[in-house]
Amino acid sequence: MARPVLLSLLALGVLALRAAPAAAQRVPEADLLLPWSQQLAAREAWLPARHALLLPMMREHGIAMWIVANEEFHDDPAVHQIAPPRPYAGNRDWFVFIDAGADGLKKHAITGFTEEHLARFFDAPTTEPLPPAQALRALVERHRPATIALGIGGTRGHTRTLTHDSHRWLAEVLGPEWAARFVPAAPLLDALLDTRLPAERPHYAVAMQVTEAIVRRALSNAVITPGLTTVGDVRRALYDMLWAAGVRTWFQPDLRVQRAEGDVATSRGFLAVAPESTVIRRGDLVHIDFGISYMGFDTDWQKMAYVLREGETDVPPGLRRALANTNALQDALTRRHARPGRTAGEVFNATMAEMRAAGIEAMIYSHPIGTQGHGLGPSIDFRSGLRSDSTRAGTRLRPGSYMSIELNTSTPVPEWGGKAVFVMMEDIAELTETGYLFFRPRQEAFYLIR
Repeated sequence: MARPVLLSLLALGVLALRAAPAAAQRVPEADLLLPWSQQLAAREAWLPARHALLLPMMREHGIAMWIVANEEFHDDPAVHQIAPPRPYAGNRDWFVFIDAGADGLKKHAITGFTEEHLARFFDAPTTEPLPPAQALRALVERHRPATIALGIGGTRGHTRTLTHDSHRWLAEVLGPEWAARFVPAAPLLDALLDTRLPAERPHYAVAMQVTEAIVRRALSNAVITPGLTTVGDVRRALYDMLWAAGVRTWFQPDLRVQRAEGDVATSRGFLAVAPESTVIRRGDLVHIDFGISYMGFDTDWQKMAYVLREGETDVPPGLRRALANTNALQDALTRRHARPGRTAGEVFNATMAEMRAAGIEAMIYSHPIGTQGHGLGPSIDFRSGLRSDSTRAGTRLRPGSYMSIELNTSTPVPEWGGKAVFVMMEDIAELTETGYLFFRPRQEAFYLIR
């Protein structure tokens, strides 16, 4: 190896070792996470309850047969919610759910490889199976479904998962009579993936606890040294804490920085993500957007910290008032206006009306969450406000569903020369009969970096 290259690699190694002690520390809350074998056992124990939801949902949405295609290196987002959450490495696997009338729900797995765990939940031969084309044709001819739902025609990535080649293959294998009965599975997916099981809640609560612990550490002097630490340093620390905890993330962690001096950078109407080269300084307001993936769930979490100036012992009153405005926005949405059965638009419009009456400049962009970070189900945002009179399926809030309460307020701060400060928060909450209940206590005071 050439000497300059060797020296460069050694230098990189030294930098990695220097960063490791602070960045890679495992948060103690990670000890609450289950090992993978126990995660698998728990998730498979939920499958009977989830399958029990399917038949009523299929009948509600006029679906006689639902076919889910899972391709090698292209998992369908629904597969690990309706089948054992194990790796599927067959070229193309099929999961078929059939409304068999008085005989109830029939479930078939047609896979490239036999898997004994599938046989616990599906009619899935453990010996040499029929070729997929023959097996699918036999099911269709036996049950003669009026409709065949597929991952087509949806408005979200979760609902338009069927590839062009798989669609063409199905149409050719089943023939024009049955291809004419293909319909989108989107309404069924919306209902299924927005419905949470009571048994899932304790595990999601642990995921939220770990999420909070990682963010608290990232927004502390354990990671940030004012005047030296960059936004990129904090982002790398978040990645390393994910690794140390044994979980992953579903989106890149973002940081935003506001300070009294200079203009406020925005992007698409929001406070812009800070460049990685940004050095975090005293007097800065630092925001993190972060989430983890665990047990087939995603979390989404936004919190803010203030970097004390020399001689300061607390946050300036103007910033505290700005945070109080965001708490008031949270109260209006979660406690006073959100209820099961109301449309998302009704909740959005009522909350925004209350904010206008209070003189608070607010934005709401809350979204369903659970099996995916940006989940299916009704979102409480400006789009829902435009269709608030709709009664179509999917616009009404479901009891027990999870919502990422994502929002912000903009408040002029006297100590910053009247400059408007964004206080952006995101907390996961479960919908109860009396409103949304946060999984973790919301932030009512900025984290302090000394």
